[in-house]
Amino acid sequence: MKKILSIVLFFASVAYGQNSVTVTQVEYQEMKQAGLIDPNTQYSFSDLSFPSNIKYNGGIEKNGTCDCIVPLDSTFSLAMLPNDDGSSGLINLPFTFDFYGNQYNSVYINNNGNISFISPYITWTSNSFPDSSYNMIAPFWGDVDTRGGMDTLGNLLGNGGNVWYKVTPTALIINWNQVGYFNMHNDLVSTFQLIISNGSDSLVSAGGNVSFCYEDMQWTTGDASSGSGGFGGTPATVGVNVGNGTDYFQVGQFVQSGTSFDGPTNNFDGVDFLDGQEIYFNVAGISATNTPPLLISSALCDTINVLTGDTLLKSMNSSDFIIGIMTPEIGQNIQISTNSDAPAGAFSYSMTPISDQYYEIQASFNATGVTPGIYHVSLTATDNGTPVGITTKNFVFEVIYENSANIGEFNNSEIKIYPNPTNDFVTIQVPKNFENNQVEILDLSGKILFSKTLSESALLDLSHLYAGTYFIRIIQNQQVLGINRIIKR
Repeated sequence: MKKILSIVLFFASVAYGQNSVTVTQVEYQEMKQAGLIDPNTQYSFSDLSFPSNIKYNGGIEKNGTCDCIVPLDSTFSLAMLPNDDGSSGLINLPFTFDFYGNQYNSVYINNNGNISFISPYITWTSNSFPDSSYNMIAPFWGDVDTRGGMDTLGNLLGNGGNVWYKVTPTALIINWNQVGYFNMHNDLVSTFQLIISNGSDSLVSAGGNVSFCYEDMQWTTGDASSGSGGFGGTPATVGVNVGNGTDYFQVGQFVQSGTSFDGPTNNFDGVDFLDGQEIYFNVAGISATNTPPLLISSALCDTINVLTGDTLLKSMNSSDFIIGIMTPEIGQNIQISTNSDAPAGAFSYSMTPISDQYYEIQASFNATGVTPGIYHVSLTATDNGTPVGITTKNFVFEVIYENSANIGEFNNSEIKIYPNPTNDFVTIQVPKNFENNQVEILDLSGKILFSKTLSESALLDLSHLYAGTYFIRIIQNQQVLGINRIIKR
């Protein structure tokens, strides 16, 4: 008689109230590949050790160009040791997260690219949403495998990436960092981030309580989901799903390389579309049953600098970028409007329908003849749902005349300053070997406005400054380590 087995990995002292059967990792992999895993039963590994408050110690890491990726540092903890199909223990949150009117103060981080609130999930082959079996938020639900292989003695090599998390008073940040796919493959790796918040954290765009952020996404499918070489088979799903059949939305399903994308329909998408993208949205309250339009772009978190004046590069006079707009609910329509304080003709756009639910806006800000300074463009997307869903995004463009400032930037990749732009506070992070640092705030003329001593990570209060452009200069032993431009809103 065929024996049906299943597994949930215990990485903390968590009991889920079900029978537990112990197997080795090799036994589990054999069952998984043979299709003998039952997600309704729990198993633990007899040959897996548990993490004990392991902190990130690899130095500050930020490989992408998008500021919505929070740099990894020693404030991040390991969610789980290298594994396949594992989950963290129950993580308590110091804030309340509103998920379509359901209030949660704890969460499970699942290795396979999602989080859940009621129970952990081992399921490696994703389903499309809606799905009544799962209560989850999924920045990328696929068969993540962080083991990276085994040596001849059966010991994990652990080079398949890791899942890190950080809890703040108002947000939970989770980073799937350079993670591989089943079965122990690390020839292709992906990095993506999920943030959930209380709705007032500045890491999530105004009005939202969830953000997805992506760096380089290289695979979609594990071997046990009929994939080959990281692609094909059952697609990875991006979206949210309460599990009641009505409260959900799907960003897309990704099964191949390339940048093809048509929105929430079940036409399969190319995973390279996600590279560098940011998605912000709000799932708070009962009214979230009609989720407002989503903006998908790599230009959502930065002030966009446009150089003009004494430059030999004509292309420096303009900034061109694409904004994706989609309705999470199938069958809705979108209306777009813009408002700008820039001179007439500086900002322009055209909109192309890719599918019934997904539109691309080709936008351009041309600084030719525009007075240097800060300009704002407001883009509003309105759907025809009930109630009507409205999403507004404010873009900041800084027009810089090449010789307008008496001080220039000197970017040091080891120094991280975020968020930028900021309303009141910025975090400055430097490597551990940068000791006895002095941080100086300067105006555009190079005048020092104030200074303070900087440790490895410091929160800088800029609330007393007027809105505008400033420079942050880091000095060690009278040597300038870096100069970064910062926008104060």
